[in-house]
Amino acid sequence: MDPLVDETWLAGELGRGLWQQIETIAETGSTNAVLGARARAGEASGQVLVSDYQSQGRGRFTRVWEAPPGKSVAISVLLRPPAVEPQRWLWLPLVAGLAVADGLRASTGMDTRLKWPNDVLIDGGKVCGILAERVAGAPPAVVIGMGINTLLSRDELPVPTATSLALAGAEVVPGEVVRDVLRALEHWYLSWVAGDDLREAYGARCDTMGREVRVVISETESVQGRAVGVDPDGRLLVRAGGEVRPFSAGDVWHLR
Repeated sequence: MDPLVDETWLAGELGRGLWQQIETIAETGSTNAVLGARARAGEASGQVLVSDYQSQGRGRFTRVWEAPPGKSVAISVLLRPPAVEPQRWLWLPLVAGLAVADGLRASTGMDTRLKWPNDVLIDGGKVCGILAERVAGAPPAVVIGMGINTLLSRDELPVPTATSLALAGAEVVPGEVVRDVLRALEHWYLSWVAGDDLREAYGARCDTMGREVRVVISETESVQGRAVGVDPDGRLLVRAGGEVRPFSAGDVWHLR
């Protein structure tokens, strides 16, 4: 079966900028796993792998992510950032969130928002999950995976809090979705590499800011307070108990 997105067309649309090798396939176990193996084998930066279906898709905290064939699109990229301070790598999931939010808005016109660090929402429902994985090596690499719900119906959603582009009323052309997300990722990634301060851009798109939230750190520990921003390293700042605390990881729940 041919993939929904034609790789020759996609390569022509993207040009020869950041994305040096583009491959589209109908099915795989996990696009992140494929590119992670390539990164460990020393392959070059700028690779893109797009699949219509993942049989072993993963989210954060080892959660399983799976959708019926042809109803979502999985995009993974392999990048080897130049010399960047280690703490700034915390920004990469947020950079990916910025890219998907902007790319979906460009390709569908939908009003996309973010939930820290990188859940992409439409009308409060999650339309895309992102997983960024660092791969040790010389130079080190990052593999960023983006799973976008394109054509899922209500009864195909993995959880009630999810949505899809089609359910939100978008006209979905998978190739245009992938193209515009990769264009936006190139823009925001290069801005991050250049050392730009992305806090204002991120805050303008993030629904977490200004909300009462609960940050779940573990099964036995959580913190409740008001999200007031992100710090220079991309950590969520929460005002709780008279102090502002930074969080680099954790599940965030928006409270009413």
